[in-house]
Amino acid sequence: MTMLNRRDVVKFAGVLASTVTGKFAHANPLGLPIGLQPYTVRRELSRDFEGTLKKVAAIGYKALELSEPFYGQQPGKLLPLLRSLQLATPSCMYPLPQDDAQWARNIEHAKTFGVEYMITVTRPEWRKNLDGWKRTAELFNRLGEQCRKAGLWIAYHNHQFEYKVMNGVVAYDEFLRSTDPKLVMMEMDCFWTTYAGKDPVEYFGNYPGRFPLLHIKDLKPGIAPSTESPKGVPYTEVGHGVINWKRIFMAAGAAGVRHYYVEQDECDRPCLDSARISYEYLSKLSV
Repeated sequence: MTMLNRRDVVKFAGVLASTVTGKFAHANPLGLPIGLQPYTVRRELSRDFEGTLKKVAAIGYKALELSEPFYGQQPGKLLPLLRSLQLATPSCMYPLPQDDAQWARNIEHAKTFGVEYMITVTRPEWRKNLDGWKRTAELFNRLGEQCRKAGLWIAYHNHQFEYKVMNGVVAYDEFLRSTDPKLVMMEMDCFWTTYAGKDPVEYFGNYPGRFPLLHIKDLKPGIAPSTESPKGVPYTEVGHGVINWKRIFMAAGAAGVRHYYVEQDECDRPCLDSARISYEYLSKLSV
């Protein structure tokens, strides 16, 4: 296995920076590289990891959101591959840790890959009532303090269930109010927010600067709002559903958006084709 020394990591960090600010930036919303959440092409990655990443890069994507573990790939092999394909990794998703020591190990992993935002979610048993959401906020504040000391951020990724009303309060609103904006950021999944009957732009306005990360996929027409899990496949390619992406990206500056990723959970066509369709729409969208 190829091992990377400190010089290798520093050189890779330079590639990440140039991807965000330099010659690789596309003329698309916010002037940021278009990112892909690899969950979109997970089946393809499982069959042909390197070949699939090459196809993703060939489409034009310049950023990936990693997850830990990442298809069994070790840093010594994965980092050179990402560098060769000019794929930045601004964020990574982690399981909620069992203790602070595990989160400290995750922080070291994040540093290795040049990750700035460490994303996780709550425990299933904690999302059943407001007390659980308050416990989640307390944990995120503590983990967020660890991240800030290391120069990183923790961020929460939402689905639809956060928007359930509990004792007259939207759970997600309670979580946002209970987390320290100096310690905890959010990754807004615009699809799930819209599916739950809520407005991403309204949240951007109510909590400015809290949403540096977006997940984007579109919602098929005729889907009734719900905070329960959907039936069938309500997802479609960006720009081919009912979500007003121009409006969302026009508000994204105030939200503090720095990175966004296409993430389509299931596709009605080959997933790489779906990824290409979303990319092509975003690459031509001006705000």
